[in-house]
Amino acid sequence: MKRLIQLGLVGISFFFIISACGYTNAKVAPSEETSESLTTYNTTKMDTTHYNKLTAEEKYVILQKGTERPFTGDLLENTAKGTYTCKQCNAPLYRSEDKFESECGWPSFDDEIAGAVTHIPDADGVRTEIVCTKCGGHLGHVFIGEHFTDKNTRHCVNSVSMNFVPDAVM
Repeated sequence: MKRLIQLGLVGISFFFIISACGYTNAKVAPSEETSESLTTYNTTKMDTTHYNKLTAEEKYVILQKGTERPFTGDLLENTAKGTYTCKQCNAPLYRSEDKFESECGWPSFDDEIAGAVTHIPDADGVRTEIVCTKCGGHLGHVFIGEHFTDKNTRHCVNSVSMNFVPDAVM
């Protein structure tokens, strides 16, 4: 019973976090503690023969338009100088100088590399999804008008959708 109460409180806390970040209808990657299966979500039909091999979680987020759990991504607190690239196809997406702390639980950027990210209406009819222009892999969502930075834009990106390539040491 105590474990069920703990899991319930974690779920409630998670709901408030994703709601505050604009993810009211987000599909979140199943945890080991749930009975959900990755196969319960619709998959995107895509030829991946020329792309990097993806883990089950990466497939869920990138191909099935899922969302990683907030505050768990490897790139969330990365402050090194470099370029963020698509995990699936290695296309450059974001520069480190455009990354900022929004405290929403996912890496945030206020600009993309020109032509690297495509903005499309989300299936929920409210948000704007962002995908890699080269391969169509799901990255996250973009929000306008939150006033976090002078550019007034926040790309909320799943860490699992990206790799980080540090600038060469000179």
